[in-house]
Amino acid sequence: MEALPARARVYLVGVTLLGLCCLLPLPGVPRPGVLSSLPDPRVPWWPVVLLAALCAGCERLARSRLVAGPHPGGTFHPVLLAGAFLLPPTAAALVALPGALLLPVEHGPRLARRLWRTGRLVVAVWAAGLVHLKTGGRDAVAHCDMPGALATAGAAVLAFCLVLTLLDGGVLAPAPGALPRSRPVAAWWRLFLGSLAPLTVHGLAGLMMALLWRSPYGPVAALLVLLPMGVSWWAFAQYHRERAAHQATIRALVQAVDIKDGYTRGHSERVGRASMLIARELGMDDERVEMLRFAGILHDVGKLGVPTRLLTKNGPLTPEERRVIELHPEYGHEMVRGISFLGEARAAVLHHHERLDGKGYPYGLAGGQIPESARVVAVADAFDAMTSTRSYSRARPVPVALEELERCAGTHFDPRMVKALVRAIGRTGWHPAVTADEPRRTAVPGPAAPVTGRPGARR
Repeated sequence: MEALPARARVYLVGVTLLGLCCLLPLPGVPRPGVLSSLPDPRVPWWPVVLLAALCAGCERLARSRLVAGPHPGGTFHPVLLAGAFLLPPTAAALVALPGALLLPVEHGPRLARRLWRTGRLVVAVWAAGLVHLKTGGRDAVAHCDMPGALATAGAAVLAFCLVLTLLDGGVLAPAPGALPRSRPVAAWWRLFLGSLAPLTVHGLAGLMMALLWRSPYGPVAALLVLLPMGVSWWAFAQYHRERAAHQATIRALVQAVDIKDGYTRGHSERVGRASMLIARELGMDDERVEMLRFAGILHDVGKLGVPTRLLTKNGPLTPEERRVIELHPEYGHEMVRGISFLGEARAAVLHHHERLDGKGYPYGLAGGQIPESARVVAVADAFDAMTSTRSYSRARPVPVALEELERCAGTHFDPRMVKALVRAIGRTGWHPAVTADEPRRTAVPGPAAPVTGRPGARR
């Protein structure tokens, strides 16, 4: 807890206390476990215990080696929502406790993450159960009134998604660059829409569980609903396993570039980070932001095809040597074009040295002919080149580098991308790392410079 900022600690404590309040029974609402339509039933606890164990078991299975890949988030949501459809709000909230509290936390601070995970789920399930109860969903499920049950379940899922989104948005907002402060409502709206589709599917599975539970076939039939969900979780995990393998390949390629051209070590990762800042400032969706991060990381991978003697040469390059170095975007594109999930990142690798006035390379594209992803990476690349200390030049202060980008906007760089980077850095700041501790050779501006001695020298 001590590692968290004070504001984050206050927020975490508030969500935890709110979750504890949700475990208190509402006045006039039957206590946990009511599954009967009788006027004043006794309260059995076994449904709460069974659903809670099932919830924790689903998450444990998702994290096990049987899945053989990164576990999908929210694997237990159908069970939680089934509890919200079957039980009073307090009892439904209790279903989330064992899995949230007892399952391991992969990263620290572990106590804070465990409390956060528990608090947000308890509050969200309680809200879903309350909405379902107030809209008459319990009676609709009890009598298998399908249109009515579907409508009330939809309202409960909407409440569940809304609460999770609001809580997640609150914890992300203080993080620099997590949600653009200039448009927090739009960022939260995207977060809500991104969560609504999968939670709707989970809600339908939970409703099927609840209806089968209340049918003559009982809880055993309800458990059968989890079989197709389990298949989808397994397929999801395999997709992420393949994606993780691609990312490992990307990391290996970048590491190879850093080893071969050591004076730019860390440059690719920083270009990826700057590309993300620009993309978020432009309001791109999360998928495109991730693609542009990959584009920034891989933009110089073609240097693996350039002879090391040219990258490490002392003194100026000859015109022939310059032409060889200018082939590195095409080499890079050949290396990554078979990685299908990179999408538009491949175009950025090929075209990030094009200029808006058509004087760049490799194809001399101009203006709108240059892919948007390449225009983003070009600005990020030049900015990091200017703000990093290298063997042939000292790092420029960030304001000076931004002024230089603005000066070259319209001829070398897309003004829209430059303005986005200026706004993003003005909000989040920038902390460049030194990439060359000691001068190892004398170098001159290389082929990427938009103006002699200006940003991008031998990037």
